[in-house]
Amino acid sequence: MADASSICKSDFCNAGWAEVLTHMSPYGFANFGVAFGLGLSIVGAAWGIWLTGSSLVGAAVKAPRIRSKNLISVIFCEATAIYGVIMAIILTNKIKEPELADSYLSANWDFNGFYYAGYGMFSAGLSVGLTNIASGVSVGIAGSSCAIADAQDASLFVKILIVEIFASALGIFGIIVGIIQSNACTFPVAAL
Repeated sequence: MADASSICKSDFCNAGWAEVLTHMSPYGFANFGVAFGLGLSIVGAAWGIWLTGSSLVGAAVKAPRIRSKNLISVIFCEATAIYGVIMAIILTNKIKEPELADSYLSANWDFNGFYYAGYGMFSAGLSVGLTNIASGVSVGIAGSSCAIADAQDASLFVKILIVEIFASALGIFGIIVGIIQSNACTFPVAAL
Protein backbone atom coordinates (compact mmCIF):
# COMPACT_ATOMS: atom_id res chain seq x y z
CA MET A 1 0.00 0.00 0.00
CA ALA A 2 1.27 3.49 -0.85
CA ASP A 3 2.31 5.83 1.89
CA ALA A 4 -0.25 8.60 2.52
CA SER A 5 2.41 11.30 1.96
CA SER A 6 3.26 9.97 -1.54
CA ILE A 7 -0.31 10.21 -2.88
CA CYS A 8 -0.91 13.25 -5.04
CA LYS A 9 -3.20 15.72 -3.34
CA SER A 10 -3.27 18.42 -6.02
CA ASP A 11 -5.34 18.51 -9.19
CA PHE A 12 -2.38 18.08 -11.52
CA CYS A 13 -0.16 15.83 -9.39
CA ASN A 14 2.60 18.36 -8.83
CA ALA A 15 2.63 18.68 -5.09
CA GLY A 16 6.27 19.78 -4.95
CA TRP A 17 9.60 19.91 -6.74
CA ALA A 18 10.50 16.37 -5.71
CA GLU A 19 7.38 15.07 -7.43
CA VAL A 20 7.99 17.18 -10.53
CA LEU A 21 11.55 15.88 -10.87
CA THR A 22 10.66 12.24 -10.26
CA HIS A 23 7.80 12.33 -12.77
CA MET A 24 9.67 14.16 -15.50
CA SER A 25 10.21 12.41 -18.83
CA PRO A 26 13.63 10.85 -19.42
CA TYR A 27 13.64 12.71 -22.73
CA GLY A 28 13.29 15.91 -20.73
CA PHE A 29 16.34 15.03 -18.62
CA ALA A 30 18.32 14.15 -21.76
CA ASN A 31 17.41 17.43 -23.44
CA PHE A 32 18.22 19.40 -20.30
CA GLY A 33 21.61 17.68 -20.30
CA VAL A 34 22.20 18.88 -23.86
CA ALA A 35 21.06 22.40 -22.91
CA PHE A 36 23.20 22.59 -19.77
CA GLY A 37 26.27 21.19 -21.52
CA LEU A 38 26.01 23.69 -24.36
CA GLY A 39 24.74 26.66 -22.37
CA LEU A 40 27.18 26.46 -19.48
CA SER A 41 30.10 25.92 -21.86
CA ILE A 42 29.19 29.10 -23.72
CA VAL A 43 28.87 30.97 -20.42
CA GLY A 44 32.34 29.75 -19.43
CA ALA A 45 33.80 30.85 -22.76
CA ALA A 46 32.13 34.26 -22.58
CA TRP A 47 33.28 34.78 -19.01
CA GLY A 48 36.86 33.86 -19.92
CA ILE A 49 36.87 36.10 -22.99
CA TRP A 50 35.50 38.95 -20.89
CA LEU A 51 38.26 38.51 -18.29
CA THR A 52 41.14 38.15 -20.69
CA GLY A 53 39.83 40.58 -23.30
CA SER A 54 39.41 43.49 -20.91
CA SER A 55 42.94 43.04 -19.56
CA LEU A 56 44.34 42.61 -23.06
CA VAL A 57 42.78 45.83 -24.30
CA GLY A 58 43.88 47.69 -21.17
CA ALA A 59 47.46 46.41 -21.26
CA ALA A 60 47.71 47.08 -25.01
CA VAL A 61 47.44 50.81 -24.25
CA LYS A 62 50.86 50.64 -22.59
CA ALA A 63 52.38 48.05 -24.93
CA PRO A 64 50.63 47.80 -28.33
CA ARG A 65 52.96 44.94 -29.35
CA ILE A 66 51.01 42.46 -27.18
CA ARG A 67 47.73 42.74 -29.09
CA SER A 68 48.25 40.02 -31.67
CA LYS A 69 50.16 37.35 -29.73
CA ASN A 70 47.88 37.54 -26.70
CA LEU A 71 44.84 36.69 -28.83
CA ILE A 72 45.81 33.06 -28.16
CA SER A 73 44.15 33.55 -24.76
CA VAL A 74 40.86 34.38 -26.46
CA ILE A 75 41.21 31.29 -28.66
CA PHE A 76 41.73 29.08 -25.59
CA CYS A 77 38.57 30.54 -24.06
CA GLU A 78 36.61 29.93 -27.25
CA ALA A 79 37.71 26.28 -27.20
CA THR A 80 35.56 25.72 -24.11
CA ALA A 81 32.46 26.69 -26.09
CA ILE A 82 33.50 24.31 -28.86
CA TYR A 83 33.74 21.47 -26.31
CA GLY A 84 30.14 22.18 -25.34
CA VAL A 85 29.04 22.11 -28.98
CA ILE A 86 30.80 18.76 -29.52
CA MET A 87 29.12 17.26 -26.46
CA ALA A 88 25.72 18.62 -27.51
CA ILE A 89 26.09 16.96 -30.91
CA ILE A 90 27.09 13.64 -29.31
CA LEU A 91 24.17 13.71 -26.86
CA THR A 92 21.62 14.85 -29.43
CA ASN A 93 22.54 11.94 -31.69
CA LYS A 94 21.85 9.54 -28.82
CA ILE A 95 18.28 10.72 -28.27
CA LYS A 96 16.14 8.33 -30.29
CA GLU A 97 12.37 8.16 -30.56
CA PRO A 98 10.95 4.78 -29.54
CA GLU A 99 9.55 2.58 -32.31
CA LEU A 100 6.33 2.05 -30.40
CA ALA A 101 5.15 5.42 -29.12
CA ASP A 102 1.59 5.19 -27.88
CA SER A 103 -0.65 6.82 -25.31
CA TYR A 104 -0.45 3.74 -23.09
CA LEU A 105 2.78 1.90 -22.49
CA SER A 106 2.81 -1.87 -22.37
CA ALA A 107 3.49 -3.74 -19.15
CA ASN A 108 6.92 -4.87 -20.37
CA TRP A 109 8.09 -1.36 -21.33
CA ASP A 110 11.75 -0.74 -20.39
CA PHE A 111 11.26 2.11 -17.92
CA ASN A 112 14.63 1.50 -16.27
CA GLY A 113 16.45 1.74 -19.59
CA PHE A 114 14.72 5.00 -20.48
CA TYR A 115 15.39 6.64 -17.13
CA TYR A 116 18.99 5.39 -17.04
CA ALA A 117 19.62 6.95 -20.45
CA GLY A 118 17.89 10.21 -19.51
CA TYR A 119 19.71 10.62 -16.19
CA GLY A 120 23.02 9.61 -17.79
CA MET A 121 22.71 12.21 -20.54
CA PHE A 122 21.70 14.83 -18.00
CA SER A 123 24.76 14.10 -15.85
CA ALA A 124 27.07 14.00 -18.89
CA GLY A 125 25.85 17.40 -20.09
CA LEU A 126 26.03 18.90 -16.62
CA SER A 127 29.56 17.54 -16.11
CA VAL A 128 30.77 19.08 -19.35
CA GLY A 129 29.00 22.39 -18.70
CA LEU A 130 30.28 22.87 -15.16
CA THR A 131 33.81 21.80 -16.11
CA ASN A 132 33.81 24.27 -18.99
CA ILE A 133 32.69 27.10 -16.73
CA ALA A 134 35.67 26.36 -14.50
CA SER A 135 37.95 26.05 -17.52
CA GLY A 136 36.73 29.29 -19.10
CA VAL A 137 37.16 31.27 -15.90
CA SER A 138 40.60 29.83 -15.18
CA VAL A 139 41.77 30.42 -18.76
CA GLY A 140 40.39 33.96 -18.55
CA ILE A 141 42.25 34.69 -15.33
CA ALA A 142 45.48 33.18 -16.68
CA GLY A 143 45.04 35.05 -19.98
CA SER A 144 44.46 38.29 -18.12
CA SER A 145 47.64 37.76 -16.13
CA CYS A 146 49.49 36.81 -19.32
CA ALA A 147 48.50 40.05 -21.06
CA ILE A 148 49.44 42.23 -18.09
CA ALA A 149 52.74 40.41 -17.50
CA ASP A 150 53.63 40.51 -21.20
CA ALA A 151 53.04 44.27 -21.25
CA GLN A 152 55.57 44.62 -18.43
CA ASP A 153 58.15 42.04 -19.56
CA ALA A 154 58.02 40.18 -22.90
CA SER A 155 60.00 37.22 -21.51
CA LEU A 156 57.08 36.24 -19.25
CA PHE A 157 54.67 35.46 -22.11
CA VAL A 158 55.70 31.85 -22.73
CA LYS A 159 55.93 31.05 -19.02
CA ILE A 160 52.40 32.21 -18.28
CA LEU A 161 51.10 30.68 -21.52
CA ILE A 162 52.08 27.25 -20.13
CA VAL A 163 49.84 27.88 -17.11
CA GLU A 164 47.05 28.91 -19.47
CA ILE A 165 47.41 25.66 -21.44
CA PHE A 166 46.99 23.66 -18.24
CA ALA A 167 43.89 25.69 -17.38
CA SER A 168 42.51 24.92 -20.84
CA ALA A 169 43.12 21.22 -20.24
CA LEU A 170 40.31 21.27 -17.65
CA GLY A 171 37.82 21.56 -20.49
CA ILE A 172 39.39 18.62 -22.31
CA PHE A 173 39.13 16.51 -19.16
CA GLY A 174 35.49 17.51 -18.83
CA ILE A 175 34.56 16.45 -22.35
CA ILE A 176 36.40 13.14 -21.91
CA VAL A 177 34.42 12.46 -18.73
CA GLY A 178 31.21 13.48 -20.51
CA ILE A 179 31.90 11.12 -23.41
CA ILE A 180 32.63 8.26 -21.02
CA GLN A 181 29.40 8.98 -19.12
CA SER A 182 27.35 9.17 -22.30
CA ASN A 183 28.71 5.92 -23.78
CA ALA A 184 26.37 3.85 -21.64
CA CYS A 185 23.35 6.07 -22.35
CA THR A 186 21.24 4.69 -25.14
CA PHE A 187 17.49 5.02 -25.26
CA PRO A 188 15.79 1.68 -25.91
CA VAL A 189 13.92 1.74 -29.22
CA ALA A 190 11.38 -0.95 -28.34
CA ALA A 191 9.80 -2.63 -25.36
CA LEU A 192 11.50 -5.64 -23.81
